[in-house]
Amino acid sequence: MRCMVIVKATADSEAGVMPGEELLAAMGKFNEELVKAGVMLAGEGLAPSAKGARVRFSGSQRQVVDGPFAETKELIAGFWLWQVRSLDEAIAWVRRCPNPMAGESVIEIRPVFEAEDFGEVFTPELREQEERLRAQLEGKR
Repeated sequence: MRCMVIVKATADSEAGVMPGEELLAAMGKFNEELVKAGVMLAGEGLAPSAKGARVRFSGSQRQVVDGPFAETKELIAGFWLWQVRSLDEAIAWVRRCPNPMAGESVIEIRPVFEAEDFGEVFTPELREQEERLRAQLEGKR
C-alpha cells in the first residue's frame, strides 16, 4: 500500500525557522534508510503557508486566498510518499523517525487510494487512462 506521511506544521515552521545541521543530518540518515528499504517514493519539506495560496471552489466559482493561513495545527510542513505492506509498517517507520521539529510535533499517516478502491465507477477507460498517465510519469523520472 502507498501512504502519505504528513509532517504537521508548528509555529516555528510557519515562521520560517529552518532546521539545524544536526536535525538535517538525522533526517538525511533516516531518508537513506527509507530508500535502502524500498519504502520512500518521494519526500519534501514545504515552505511556510505565507508563501502559498489556496484556491477555494464553490460550483464554477474560484477564489484565490493568499497565505498565511491561521490554523497552524492543520497545516503541513512536509511529507513523504511511502510504499509499505501495511499501516502497521508505516507506523513502525514513523516511530523510528527523528522528531522533525523542536519540541512537540505530529506526523500523520494516510493511505493513498488505489484504483481498486473506486469499484465499478472506475471504468476500464478510466483505468486505462490512469495506467497511461502513470507510465508517462515513470518515463519522466
